[in-house]
Amino acid sequence: MVITLPGYASTHDAASRGEQIASLRSRLAGRLVMAGDAGYDELRQVQDVTLDRRPLGIVHAANADDVALAVRYARDHGLALAVRSGGHSMAGHSMVDGGIVVDLSGLKRVSIDPLLRTARVQAGATSGDLAGPAHDFGLALSTGDTSSVGMGGLVTGGGIGFMVRKYGLAIDNLLAARVVTANGDIVTASEDDHPDLFWAIRGGGGNVGVVTELELRLAPVGHVLGGVLILPASREVLRGYLEYTVDAPDGLTTLANLMHVPPAPFVPEERVGELVLAIHPCWAGRFGAGERALAPLRALAAPIADAVSLIPYPRIYDFTAHQAVRHGWSMRSTFAHALSDAAIDASLAAMERATSPYSIVHFRGLGGAYARVGNEETAFAHRDKRYLFAAIGVWLDPTEDATPHRAWTEALWQQVRSEGDGVYVNFLADDGPRRIREAYPEATYARLAEVKRTYDPHNLFKRNQNVPPAPRAL
Repeated sequence: MVITLPGYASTHDAASRGEQIASLRSRLAGRLVMAGDAGYDELRQVQDVTLDRRPLGIVHAANADDVALAVRYARDHGLALAVRSGGHSMAGHSMVDGGIVVDLSGLKRVSIDPLLRTARVQAGATSGDLAGPAHDFGLALSTGDTSSVGMGGLVTGGGIGFMVRKYGLAIDNLLAARVVTANGDIVTASEDDHPDLFWAIRGGGGNVGVVTELELRLAPVGHVLGGVLILPASREVLRGYLEYTVDAPDGLTTLANLMHVPPAPFVPEERVGELVLAIHPCWAGRFGAGERALAPLRALAAPIADAVSLIPYPRIYDFTAHQAVRHGWSMRSTFAHALSDAAIDASLAAMERATSPYSIVHFRGLGGAYARVGNEETAFAHRDKRYLFAAIGVWLDPTEDATPHRAWTEALWQQVRSEGDGVYVNFLADDGPRRIREAYPEATYARLAEVKRTYDPHNLFKRNQNVPPAPRAL
């Protein structure tokens, strides 16, 4: 007798499994890549350089039908299923041992309608893939901080980007999406079609389906004031940044990293390695107004370097290109209504004893258009939060002992966590169910669980920040 447990591979013999895999391979327009096949080791690499998982098969999808075939195959054979878009999952959910990976990285088509100011973007396209074609028509969308972030994972988590205070989250500009459900159906979700699903994919992560294509509203953005403003790190500079950034004009979005400044053409050689606050501004609007909006930041202290200028929007990613390099990380993050001087002092002290020269403490001011959407309108429900804070231990060598870096992150987190309120699901590591509850307020969590019950009652899509389906009423 053969017993198959949910979530585990069947005990069919190897020959039977081989026939099943061959059947799947023959039906795909894309490729099924397995151990020993060309490209297997390349395709199983993700952003986290320490992650070394070996899936049974990677479906390098050519279209939504391939995704549906892979979903049905994993469901019918009791196999774990992971979905890879850009591979930036903080929790390592993009890859799975012994299961099936739906690899969306081949779905990169971007189509711009300059008259309607919309884009159709396949889920494997990255922020950089969209930014260039949109810029050709003087248009842009606020997306990820790094050009290599995949649109599928970014948008389903919310999408806090370089123009979030001007144009809101990426999900606030989502008009419709093609979604593969746990049944293997391909549906369109929008305000008019499957509105419950549309609500859930805007912040619910990968819980209710695999998004294969997005229709997005673009904004008229050509050039921006962007780059990096590097200031000496101090409590006064950090406090000044935090107090200004959330109340600045909406056209100014910033993120700031407390870090040890690396070599760069615009950094004086004698200042390399110094502890600094590196502010990345992005002003979308008239140049003169942008200069006035930036003036209070420039006045916080005598800059070590000021590399902010009028640039084409896609060039904003030149200043975060180092983040696209594969690395190991340990991350703890939170939203906050306020950050005290004690939190600032703890961050400064932590950076003085950082275990890696690449580690950072990240601060981001919110507000503006981000805050003018109701918490109940999308599954992303933290519109009232003013700040995002993250302690991020970073190292590059996969053979390096991660223990001290993780301990460094955890020590700072323990000093700051009491000031937090909620967490951005895309910045959440593999921290367990309690932290997932913090990503979704109680009413949001309950509604997401109800939608999950409708579209994925057996929790096939569980390799994510998982919200199990609500139990059926008796």
